[in-house]
Amino acid sequence: MADPYDVIAMGRLGVDIYPQQTGVGLADVETFAKYLGGTAANVTVAAARYGHRVALVSRTGADPFGEYLHRTLRGFGVDDRYVTDVPDLPTPVTFCEIFPPDDFPVYFYRLPKAPDLVIHPNELDLDAIRAAKILWVTVTGLCEEPSRSATLTALRARDPAALTVLDLDYREAFWPSRDAARRWVQEALEHVTVTVGNLDECDTAVATRDPHEAAAALRAKGVRLAVVKQGPKGVLAVDDTGPVEVPPHPVDVVNGLGAGDAFGGALCHGLLSGWDTGRTMRYANAAGAIVASRLSCSAAMPTADEVEAVLDAG
Repeated sequence: MADPYDVIAMGRLGVDIYPQQTGVGLADVETFAKYLGGTAANVTVAAARYGHRVALVSRTGADPFGEYLHRTLRGFGVDDRYVTDVPDLPTPVTFCEIFPPDDFPVYFYRLPKAPDLVIHPNELDLDAIRAAKILWVTVTGLCEEPSRSATLTALRARDPAALTVLDLDYREAFWPSRDAARRWVQEALEHVTVTVGNLDECDTAVATRDPHEAAAALRAKGVRLAVVKQGPKGVLAVDDTGPVEVPPHPVDVVNGLGAGDAFGGALCHGLLSGWDTGRTMRYANAAGAIVASRLSCSAAMPTADEVEAVLDAG
């Protein structure tokens, strides 16, 4: 077997169609640009920016947009060998509206079903998944079969002590109810060592929006590092050494949609680098702020030099 991947992420992949005008609704946008998108895909791109060996497990349609995603993943340094076609489904597209600083409505076109939800357990390279230094999965991957079973199969294959991350990534549009999501999140939590999510996503996971209560509840499920993003109040992270709170990094927001995925890629970088939790959170905050100051998501992911420059500038 080849050297293990630093990061394998599993889940959502599609094309982001972003307006080139801000402050107007889709009905009034005149021009758009396309980018690689999807939470899991963006995290792999972000991690690859720091020089890590990464792969994505996902699926696309057998169409020109799918071809574009394969080509773009490879261009970003992401191994796409586990991204396969679903011939009878279109590659998903996502539109957004951009109303800085904090209003970014998202419109998902994932019907009749997104290919990334048609990942089957028997298609997984479980040897690679076991060997990866980090496995990153998302709650979206639990919302439908066969992706749900595939996600749980991947989680169960991991050593209980390994770095296995659950991105709480709750999207109301993908679930019949929050309670339905909570059932499967609770099952997944039994097999992960790191969680990351905002207050609404923590509510889905453990039925509380209080950040300290949420972190405690997540750790009670066996999570070693619980990361709770609190928006303008910054980030709370709790591990075996206790809580760490890091304020947000100030930035003029252009598009906040990719900031969380940039945070995720930087979180992976910090974990792989063996940093303490405080340093990792400061680094991830800075990476997220950089992407929030840019229009696109995947193409905006920063390099290590860019993040260090922001941190050095204070």
